[in-house]
Amino acid sequence: MSIWKSANPTGAIADFMVVYRQAGPRRWRIMLLAIAATCSIFSLIAFEEYYIDPRPPEIIYINSWRADRSDTEIRASNRAHQHHKEALAKLQAEHDAKVKAMYKAVGRASGMDVDKIEREAQAAEAAEQAEKAKKLATPIATPTAPATAR
Repeated sequence: MSIWKSANPTGAIADFMVVYRQAGPRRWRIMLLAIAATCSIFSLIAFEEYYIDPRPPEIIYINSWRADRSDTEIRASNRAHQHHKEALAKLQAEHDAKVKAMYKAVGRASGMDVDKIEREAQAAEAAEQAEKAKKLATPIATPTAPATAR
């Protein structure tokens, strides 16, 4: 629904005419003063311009490691992180084995042949690995330079 359907200017015009007639002989001065004030305010707003230089970006440097570390400290840190990573991988493998055993137990309880399903999954995984190895072993054709006639 449009807003203009419910707007009717005839009432506003009639109200203006009543107020205009009641204003008396000074109505022209008051009207000109109101128009002048309105125009001056709008002209100040319309022609106002400010040019401000943009603020330069704030750069924050984050140091992950001390800059004065020696090579032995770096190697020791790498070894410690590698041991931590291996321990997490071992815990994840143990968790995965427990989850796999639980799924096998649920499958057996449901009457599924979980050993057959596992063999099929291993065969599919082996085929996928062979496909990846085949793609990696295939040499990429490199363009050769055209032979020049002598």
